[in-house]
Amino acid sequence: MPSPRWKAGYEGRDYSANYRGALLMALWTATEAVAATGGTTTGDWTASGVSIDTRTIAPGDLFVALKDVRDGHDFVAMALEKGAAAALVTHRPDGVAEDAPLLVVPDVLQALEALGVAARARTDARIVGVTGSVGKTSTKEMLRDVLGRQGRVHASVASYNNHWGVPLTLARMPADTDYAVIEMGMSNPGEIAPLSKMTRPHVAMVTTVAAAHLEAFDDLDGIAREKASIVDGLEPGGIAVLNGDIDTADILRNYVEDQGFAIQSFGNTSTDWQLGDVRVTDAATVISATHGEDAYLFKLSLPGRHFAMNALGALAVCEALGADPAIAAQDMALWLPPEGRGSRAIVALDVGSEEETIDLIDDAFNANPTSLSAALEVLAAATPVDGVGRIVKGRRVAILGDMLELGPEEAAMHEGMAQDAHLQALELVHCVGPRMKHLHDVLPEGQRGRWFETAAEGAAQAAQLVDAGDVVLVKGSKGSKVSVIVDAIRKLGHR
Repeated sequence: MPSPRWKAGYEGRDYSANYRGALLMALWTATEAVAATGGTTTGDWTASGVSIDTRTIAPGDLFVALKDVRDGHDFVAMALEKGAAAALVTHRPDGVAEDAPLLVVPDVLQALEALGVAARARTDARIVGVTGSVGKTSTKEMLRDVLGRQGRVHASVASYNNHWGVPLTLARMPADTDYAVIEMGMSNPGEIAPLSKMTRPHVAMVTTVAAAHLEAFDDLDGIAREKASIVDGLEPGGIAVLNGDIDTADILRNYVEDQGFAIQSFGNTSTDWQLGDVRVTDAATVISATHGEDAYLFKLSLPGRHFAMNALGALAVCEALGADPAIAAQDMALWLPPEGRGSRAIVALDVGSEEETIDLIDDAFNANPTSLSAALEVLAAATPVDGVGRIVKGRRVAILGDMLELGPEEAAMHEGMAQDAHLQALELVHCVGPRMKHLHDVLPEGQRGRWFETAAEGAAQAAQLVDAGDVVLVKGSKGSKVSVIVDAIRKLGHR
């Protein structure tokens, strides 16, 4: 019989405060940055951070003038005015003083990559790369929180997981980092392997493979092969942590075994880390799991069966990194999802009445059929409050925006959500966007709410979509912009 894992003498130390203080120290000197990039500098400077956005830049940051929708060179003067230590540029922009601190290079993105490679080379941190069609950002944040109780942790910000997000994250990594969590995403074939080779992780994790970005791939097998390529950059002796439950598990496993790396699998059955009972309540998820002879019992401070699987994979990663999974399991209760990824908020409609509230689930950042079903399960398990609103009976209300990048079968996938078992438990479903019109058209009349061409139209009528006592889920791909409906519902509490 497995015995529960506990750490004798564990004092629950939190390294995060000391680490925040360390971030104020020198991250890059002009000499180090020149050596890393091969550029030239107009002066001597020291940077305590790296930024690509003047809206969030902090004094002492190195401003990186990337070209995207706008040319970052147009914002160099503003960055320096806000206290940037220097700017990484290809030339001195107009309006910038001749003696301004600049690091001049032939190509800014390539120079940022070079900074990332140099930062990776100078640290002894244990590093995990995380990818997956669903759950990679949530799992990354879980790992940030639990590893931050066992050492100095550095992790990707928000969803900085692409060709500039990964090198930016690496370039921001202090040399004395103990654990680093690097998220890696893709939208087209061939994108993950270069990110992994730049990162050189000790552990590579695939949360799951699902119908996302199918516009760029022939089928799920192609997505699985792309996700599996995260092991292409694994350090010698590295470990792959893989979801063993998915239909494409054999593709992942075969790819990793061909590369000669060890595997730790997680899932419901026949895995190294096995999920046991998962109890979902209005306020928490209680999870039991086993790994070899060890048993784990822990909780998450919000409901969500899909979060339980991510947490189990995170424990496998912790052990593979050399951290203590028993401590990590205890600390899982500290994690809460970021905004747009399943976070919960109570919107008080009347400050004079504690009961006149809306329970808002903000999951407006990303969506595909797998993640939508998981979110609907959370909503279906929620308990509304009767007798406090205009409608009198509290409802489970879903406001669903388009799921993007699903390929030629997108209409059928949207329509098919009508058969989802969890959706049957909802009282009302509003739909947003041309793709979600396919779902709206097949909903039962009593369940069918309003349909809006755009999220802005829905936001303008937010007060008519929900009522006190409701539990409301807002879910959609980022491009559907249903986050504006989340904002509109929040503002109902500001009257």
